[in-house]
Amino acid sequence: MSSSVFEHPWLSGLFTDHKMAKILSAERQIAHMLAFEAAWSRACGAVGIFDPDKAEAAARAIESARIDMADLAEGMAQDGVPIPRFVAQLRAVAPSEALHKGATSQDVVDTAMVMALAEASKLLIERIEQLTRALSALEARHGATPLMGRTRMQAATEITVSDRVLTWMLPLAGHRDRLSVLRGLVEKVQIGGASGDRKALGDKETEVVERVALDLGLAPARRSWHAMREPIAEYASFLSLVTGTLGKMGQDVALMAQQGIDEIALSGGGGSSAMPHKQNPVAAELLVTLARFNATQVSAMHHAMIHEQERSGAAWSLEWMVLPQMLMATARSLAVGIELVGKITRIGTA
Repeated sequence: MSSSVFEHPWLSGLFTDHKMAKILSAERQIAHMLAFEAAWSRACGAVGIFDPDKAEAAARAIESARIDMADLAEGMAQDGVPIPRFVAQLRAVAPSEALHKGATSQDVVDTAMVMALAEASKLLIERIEQLTRALSALEARHGATPLMGRTRMQAATEITVSDRVLTWMLPLAGHRDRLSVLRGLVEKVQIGGASGDRKALGDKETEVVERVALDLGLAPARRSWHAMREPIAEYASFLSLVTGTLGKMGQDVALMAQQGIDEIALSGGGGSSAMPHKQNPVAAELLVTLARFNATQVSAMHHAMIHEQERSGAAWSLEWMVLPQMLMATARSLAVGIELVGKITRIGTA
C-alpha cells in the first residue's frame, strides 16, 4: 500500500496531476541542485574566491554529473539532508577546491525548492486564467437563467445563474494577483553558509549572491532566510485559498446535482457498481476533498515556521512532507475545476 494517494497505483488516478508531479519529481529537484552548485562555482570563480579556471571546470563537471539517488537516500538516513552525499559525489568528478565551499546544505535544498515553486507558480497561473475563461463563458451562456437562491441550504429568493457563478469566478482574480505578489517574496536565492551570516564570502557577499541569483533566474535576497519561513508559509496559505474557492464551487455543484433539485446537468458523471442508474458528481466531490485536505495542511506549514536559532532540522523537514502535497492538491483541483465547468450542459431552474 502506497503512503500517498498522489503516488498510489490506482488512487493516483483520482488525485494525481501529472504536470505538477513532473515539476516536483526527484529528477527535477536534482537538476535544480546541480544548477545551484554550478552557479555557485562560477560565481565564486568570477569574484576570485575560487580559481577561475578550476571554477569553470567544476561547473562544467557538475552540469554533466550523474547522481546516484540510492546513495543520497542512504545519506539522508544518516545526515538528515541529502547534500553531504550529493557533494561527495560531485567531488568525484569536479575539482573539490572549487566546489560548494562557503555554501551549506540548506542553501542548496531551499534554492532548489524555490526554483520548483517558480515552475509551479507558472502552471497555477495558467490554470487560474483558464478556469476564469471557462467560468466567464459559462456565465455568458447561462447567466440570465433563473436559479433558486439558497441560504443555509433552504430556498430563499430567486436569483440568476450569474449570481451563483460569479461567486465561483470573482475570487480567482484575487488569487492570480496574490500569487504575483508572492512570487516576488518567494523566488529568492538562498545563500547563508554555515550559520546564515555569509561570513565565508567576506566582502564578496553581495556580488556572489547577485551572480548566483541571476544565473538561476531568481532574485537576490538581502540576507539568508534559513530561519525566516514566512513567505513559504504564506505561499501554502495561498494554495489553500485557491482550493477553498474551488471547494465552494464543488460543494455548490454537488448540491445542485441532487435528485429532486436538478439545478445542473453534467456530462460524464461517475458510475456506481451497485446502482447503474446513478451519475455521481465525482469531480465536484473531489474539489471539496482537496479543499479540506489543503486547509488541514496549512496548520503544519505554520508549525514549520518555528525554527530554533539559525536552523531547525525538525521544522525544515516538516516542510518537505507537506508543501509538495499541497502543490499537488492545488494543481489537481484547478485541472478538475476546468474539466467540471466544461461538463456543465445545463444550469438553472428554467
